[in-house]
Amino acid sequence: MPGAQAIARAAHLLRLVSAAGMEGKGVRELAAEASLSRSTTHRLLSALRAEGLVDQDERTSRWLAGPELFLMGAAAAPRYDITHVAGDIVRSLAVKTEESAFLSVRRGDETVCLMREEGSFPIRSFVLSEGVRFPLGVASAGLAILSFLPPSEVDAYLDRHPELADRWGGAHDADALRARIGDTRDRGYAVNPGLIVAGSWGLGAAVFDRDGAPAWALSLTGVEFRFDRDRLPQLGRLLLAHAHQLTTRIQSVRRR
Repeated sequence: MPGAQAIARAAHLLRLVSAAGMEGKGVRELAAEASLSRSTTHRLLSALRAEGLVDQDERTSRWLAGPELFLMGAAAAPRYDITHVAGDIVRSLAVKTEESAFLSVRRGDETVCLMREEGSFPIRSFVLSEGVRFPLGVASAGLAILSFLPPSEVDAYLDRHPELADRWGGAHDADALRARIGDTRDRGYAVNPGLIVAGSWGLGAAVFDRDGAPAWALSLTGVEFRFDRDRLPQLGRLLLAHAHQLTTRIQSVRRR
């Protein structure tokens, strides 16, 4: 239906704008990412701005999240936000590993970063920050979640997204992803050996809801030499221990 299509397109633009954070994005970039014409993109953004859902920087003309999104997010937070029970665990992971630690949530076929905690090591990776989205299987958090979904869901996801290899490189075609999923299940945690940004490594571990579904993930990122073969297993064990602690806490809170 035309109305439903317009809503879907507007929602896609809202996700793209919110993922851009404080820098925002220009209409040309948004149009390309949304696979829309520039005129259609501008028309939808203007309608969203009239409702306060997006805003436009007068100096740069870049589009940013609007005040109504903040109010909607605040209203939804009590139902979906787990940062209040995860904050100390993410901080502990950053302190013990000295790397940047993150909490991400699954949203459909993507992960969204909810929280970032800097480690004390002075050289850092800036691939991930709050609001950044990646398809499942791309960043370490999304690979960890994808790896512990039922096989039928993994098959359906890979069938829906044949474009992953073209957009993210050959390491993300179906065969390569299946191999990495198998390694992740055997190891317990996912490893991203610089597949998004060369030299920036990541580890991810799934966090499960009370039904046993991988709904969130903890992850670490850092420069390659910090993830060598001697240190990698130690980081993996710490990551899994913190993910288990958070799973236990979430399941306990949600049973009350």
